Amino acid sequence: MIRISEVITILDAGNRRSPITLIPFLDEVERQGRMERITTQEEVKSYVVTRTGVYASPISSLTLLKRAQQGGSRRRIDEWYGPDPEKKELKE
Repeated sequence: MIRISEVITILDAGNRRSPITLIPFLDEVERQGRMERITTQEEVKSYVVTRTGVYASPISSLTLLKRAQQGGSRRRIDEWYGPDPEKKELKE
């Protein structure tokens, strides 16, 4: 479970303006075994970076940021994922 307060940044996986250091960073995180896929059924749209690891998410970075702003710091990222990760509202 990830608290929003633990999130360092949320990166867009498809951003053409990503820094040149993004790919080597993600490769290193994966090599160290600190990359966790939230789902294996869908393409990665964003990366949620915390102190302890990186989470590959099927939800866009923009959607995650909007949900973080709506939910406040008490919400946890895992609450955004229910049986249907494409759902736009927070799981209650």
